[in-house]
Amino acid sequence: MAPTHDVFNQPPILEDWNLYTSDQVLRDAVGRYGAGWAEPTLETFGGVVGSRRYLDRADRANRFPPELRAFDRYGHRIDEVDYHPAYHELMALAVEYGLHSLPEEEGYSAGHAARAALFLVAAEVELGHGCPISMTYAVLPVLRHDRELADEWTPRILSRTYDPRFVPAADKDGVIVGMTLTEKQGGSDLRANTTTAEPIGDGWYRVTGHKWFCSAPMSDAFVITAQAPGGLTAFWLPRWFEGRRNGFHIQRLKDKMGNRSNASSEIELDGATVRRIGEEGRAVPTIAEMLHRTRFDCVVGSAALMRRAVTEAAHHTRHRSAFGKPLIEQPLMANVLGDLVVESEATLELAMRLASSFDGAGDPAEDAFRRIALSVAKYWATKRAPMVVGEALESLGGIGYVEEAPLARMYREAPLYGIWEGSGNVICLDVLRALDREPETGDAFVAELDKARGADRRLDAAIDDVAAMLAAPRRPEDARRLVERMAVTLEASLLARHGATDVSDVFIATRVAGDHGGAFGTLPSSAPSARIVDRAPRP
Repeated sequence: MAPTHDVFNQPPILEDWNLYTSDQVLRDAVGRYGAGWAEPTLETFGGVVGSRRYLDRADRANRFPPELRAFDRYGHRIDEVDYHPAYHELMALAVEYGLHSLPEEEGYSAGHAARAALFLVAAEVELGHGCPISMTYAVLPVLRHDRELADEWTPRILSRTYDPRFVPAADKDGVIVGMTLTEKQGGSDLRANTTTAEPIGDGWYRVTGHKWFCSAPMSDAFVITAQAPGGLTAFWLPRWFEGRRNGFHIQRLKDKMGNRSNASSEIELDGATVRRIGEEGRAVPTIAEMLHRTRFDCVVGSAALMRRAVTEAAHHTRHRSAFGKPLIEQPLMANVLGDLVVESEATLELAMRLASSFDGAGDPAEDAFRRIALSVAKYWATKRAPMVVGEALESLGGIGYVEEAPLARMYREAPLYGIWEGSGNVICLDVLRALDREPETGDAFVAELDKARGADRRLDAAIDDVAAMLAAPRRPEDARRLVERMAVTLEASLLARHGATDVSDVFIATRVAGDHGGAFGTLPSSAPSARIVDRAPRP
């Protein structure tokens, strides 16, 4: 081979490593929040997800996206979606490890914390299949509004067997559940739904209308919203009813910027038979817990993107040299990477604290904290993820911008969590609504911040500032400013209590006290960047 084809000064391909055991910050959080019993499972799962085979399946599932087959060869309407086999392999593994079910299974403590760690590790590699997994995880609180539905469907949902066949649920070994709420004229304003539901007796209805976004349309059942005689109502829509395909027609698949392994569709409901869940006119309270869980997964998914981005950037710069030494030892690069590590650790701590609040359901203080902290975290984590992934991609240089490098795909994924389950303005207004209607949420939030009092005078001042902002009159136009300050102070308090001193000090100095520029890589020269970079996951 000609010497011009010699390859040198390039890092080894990052594969066959354990995404869980290499992440000490995640391991510490799992133990802190009572999920240490899951360590053996997490270690096994982390090795599988980091394997060359799994990484290849993630790539293939996105390179060969789903295809719609609306009709069979003779013109019969079938409304089916074909997925690449790699997608089904990803789904089967997620279901096998209980990413859709673990907190609802009996005999596990801290089930949400354990499941969050599993979901985070999986999402570091592939996010598209996480959508149906997340929706299935979120659905059981809604089903409990109808004992008959819950008795019939819960065993199917909790099954650890993935069954992709398009047959009636009663004939399957396990099911996946989705939801479709939004319509073209309303988006997040669900009360603008025009889909109608006509009662036909015994809690059953027929629905007619159009849904603008329906992800994972091959799910076995869906939670939907429609206008019943008594107002906006939640319903259960099975894909099959009494042995026949229900009136659920897929009009097209969305050509999305990212998340391409997951089919997202527009659907037409043509007299589909559905079952009412909860009372007529009470759709939003009925589905609230489902939305809380899917929003939580937006936080976990954002944390996952940041962790993988940091891992890739640190790995690349450890093995690539410029100007006489490894990139990671160049002072300015160390500053950038250290900044990214700090941000990713803060988000991971935030996600795992939220997981513990779900495990604490029933405790009034935890319930009040979760009610507001979830929206605060969802807003801020999803805003930071695209910035972190973009900066990490730049650390790789040109190779980061080509499809062989996973960061290109992750960069397209990163904005998604800011859009799904409520865009930024919707989420911030939800925070204001919680503060106005449930003032105990603000008290619980400040009580959580107070747990870090005394750790740093600058943090103490920030806590005082947030408490004053929560007590003052609030205007909608200031909502983003308020929520951002709440999020940053909450992250700082968690790092002060649980993080490394170097990371906590730098976070407080830069994010809380403001000694930071407008981009990553602007830590003060006194920051111990090299020590912080050493905390990045090391395959």
